[in-house]
Order: sequence, then structure tokens, then C-alpha cells
Amino acid sequence: ESSLILIRHGEPLLNEKNLFTGCVDEAIEAGMRICDIPIYMIYTPILIRAQMTAMLAMTQHRHKKILIVIHNESEQAETWSRIYSEETKKQSIPVVPAWQLNERMYGELQGLNKEQTDERYGKKLVHEWRRSHDIPPPNGESLEMCSQRVDLNLRTNMLQIEPHLQSGRHVMVAAHGNSLRSIIMYLDKLTSQEVINVELSTGIPLLYIYKEGHFMKRGSPVGPTESLAHYMQKLDEMFQLTSLNQRTNLFSLFIIEDFHWVLDR
Repeated sequence: ESSLILIRHGEPLLNEKNLFTGCVDEAIEAGMRICDIPIYMIYTPILIRAQMTAMLAMTQHRHKKILIVIHNESEQAETWSRIYSEETKKQSIPVVPAWQLNERMYGELQGLNKEQTDERYGKKLVHEWRRSHDIPPPNGESLEMCSQRVDLNLRTNMLQIEPHLQSGRHVMVAAHGNSLRSIIMYLDKLTSQEVINVELSTGIPLLYIYKEGHFMKRGSPVGPTESLAHYMQKLDEMFQLTSLNQRTNLFSLFIIEDFHWVLDR
């Protein structure tokens, strides 16, 4: 049994000091959630924000391995990024960038905020561009067009990924909302109408268990900041225990039983 981990890049959010720190905060939280999963390989777009999410997340990993970006844009670049030491390979995780995993290209909408876009084109038309599967904005991509390039890359990479999963190795993909929707459409066998309603939280990993050639969605690993509160709440709801000692003992039993996942969050 192995896992495929999907992470949507973090969004930069203004905090009370007007600093753009949300992307970092969300990536760190994502890293805490997957810190015990021995990740073997990471796939990302070529856009920096998704790569940074992956790298920031991996700073929280307990194995503390080195991330090495594999450059495959030319034969020379691939040769120069190759690692020859077997010992170094054991202490590193390959990061494979692919432009096909980039976010959907919004064409003439890029650089405009929502209010400007609504004023220029009208709310109804903008809503169609954003939420439909096959209607692209001017000189941009529809979700269908984005899915086609992601799907081609996914099928190509799956030739590399699935053997790793079959061998019990864990693989992570850190990418953008629409490219991840395309992957989820493939994994969950969703229709074009179903996929447009898929909502993905930023910075929260989505876990798929791979077993006997099939992918099973398992939700997100529990974050360390919420795990104790979550399980104590669940125990209270299930058993309505009044004794602190009883709660503590039963909580220990849950840990021993390896009850790690919050299903279908």
C-alpha cells in the first residue's frame, strides 16, 4: 500500500502586519500533516509558487532529506542535475517540474482583479468562463483545455509514478487548483460537470491510497495542532466519558491502533 499526495499551492494572505505570509503558513501546515509519510518523489509545475509550497512543506518532514530539482528541458540540463552517488540518492528527494501542470491560462483576464473583470465583461460571462468546463476566456484556456494537457502529462508520468506506487513508494504532486482538478477528475473518474464543482483548500494535502492498481481517496492526514483536540472531541461524543483518566487511556488506545486519518474532510 502506498499513497499519492496532492497539495494545492498556498495563497498569499495579508495578516495584521500587512505581510504576505499566508502561503508560507499554509505550506508549513501541509508539511506538518505529511511529515511522517516517507515521500519518494515530488512532481510540480514550473511556476515558483507551487514549487515553493512543496519545498516549504518538506522543511517540516522528519526525514530531513534534500530536495533536488531534476532539470529535463535539455539533455545537458538533465545530465548536469543527475546524482551519481547512491548514498546521496538515499538522502535526497527528486523534484520533477512539468509545465503541463501549470495553472490554467486565463488569457486576457490575467492581471485583472474580479471587479475590473466584471465591469469589463459582465458578471454572467465571467462566471461562465470561471465555472464552465469548455468555455475559455478570450485568448485563454478552458478547464477542458487545461485538463487535456494535464491528462497527457499525467498519463506520461503515471508510467513513471505507478511503478513507484506499486513498489510501496509515496509520491507527492504540488500544483494549482485547476491542474489538480484535472488529476482528481482522472483519479475519481468524474464527469466534466462533476469536476467543476470540486473545491480544493489551499495548503491542505489530499491523500489517495494506491492498492492493487486502484486509487482510493482518504481525505487529509491530521495536522499536529488539531489531532489531540479532534480525537478528544470524538471520544467525548462517542463515549461521553467523564473521567479524565478514562479519556486519556482510551486516547492512547487510538494512537496505538494507528488511527491517523480524518476521512473525507
